[in-house]
Amino acid sequence: MTDREAQGPLTGITPHLSIPDGRAAEAIDFYVAAFGGEEAMRMPAEDGKRLMHAHMRINGGSIMMHDDFPEYTGGPMGAPSGVTIHLEVDDADRWFERAVAAGATVTMPLADQFWGDRYGVVKDPFGHSWSIGSPIAKAG
Repeated sequence: MTDREAQGPLTGITPHLSIPDGRAAEAIDFYVAAFGGEEAMRMPAEDGKRLMHAHMRINGGSIMMHDDFPEYTGGPMGAPSGVTIHLEVDDADRWFERAVAAGATVTMPLADQFWGDRYGVVKDPFGHSWSIGSPIAKAG
């Protein structure tokens, strides 16, 4: 089986994160601990230090990542964009607590929101924002 076959089908939109400072391998470990991620594959770069490509599954979805390669992009990556990656989960409290315990920083505390979700936002150690939400359970 090829690496591409091992990744499984990619459909829809798949976030592709650039990780600064040669920390993509560390990011994989963080996403496993914080979000229950499962590594599908990784491809080291020719320098043997950085990752050219990695693929993970988180909560049924795919995410790809790579180390920053300023020699190909004209300079080091800037701060991550205004994009937030959203996780729709079964238990926002459990997922949020796990992310914080793994080292994420709370940027919007988890709370019941007017639109009917329990929702909050964390920032991972690599500068990416993750919103975590689940529907508020309705009484009786």
